Amino acid sequence: MSQHPIAASGLHDDEPHDRGAFSDRVNRIRAGVLGANDGIVSVAAVVVGVAGATSALAPIVTAGMAAVVGGAISMGLGEYVSVSSARDSQRALIAKERRELAETPEQELAELAAIYRGKGLTEATALRVAEELTEHDALAAHLEAELHIDENEVLDPWQAARASAVAFLLGAVLPMLAILLPPAGLRIPVTFAAVLVALAATGALGARLGGSPWLVPTARVVAGGALALATTFAIGAALGVVIA
Repeated sequence: MSQHPIAASGLHDDEPHDRGAFSDRVNRIRAGVLGANDGIVSVAAVVVGVAGATSALAPIVTAGMAAVVGGAISMGLGEYVSVSSARDSQRALIAKERRELAETPEQELAELAAIYRGKGLTEATALRVAEELTEHDALAAHLEAELHIDENEVLDPWQAARASAVAFLLGAVLPMLAILLPPAGLRIPVTFAAVLVALAATGALGARLGGSPWLVPTARVVAGGALALATTFAIGAALGVVIA
């Protein structure tokens, strides 16, 4: 894919002129941040909940490992299914557009010209643009103007699944270490502190990589994680009292 002329000039280097690279980057960031956050919060919630019910280490380890393995598989599978559905829709739209270009090229040319007239071009200019784009690459022109997609940039479900599963596993390491390494009396407060700090870091990092302000997304992630931990600890403590 040729580089955008503005990007090639060096102006506005911080803006996403290469839509394909930007789309891939956003997809990886989304899957990675979601996976890491889910690994941190869900595993921490499980181990804190069990730790609230019992101080015995074996049940905490068992529940935590089950949450790690099951969560990684679930995250990877969920991303694969979701992105596969989106990819199938993209492919269907591309096939439909290719078929229409083969069967009714005149109507497709008129449709393309109408799109550019709607963008403010005069009728003559819109028709000329449509004709030149059609001569260059009719399918690409229609996919971009009508559907805002690129035939060469179809979503990759395996990439999203791998990123999500690996990120979940990396995120899950922190709460497992935080609950297992300290003495019994410090397990829960250390896990709370470690998880909230980690969530703040991943929230800020995801916002920074995505080019958005970091404060609100970070506060949102930290607040959600704190609520999840507090809730599961309260449930575990209540069940521990009842069972005892």
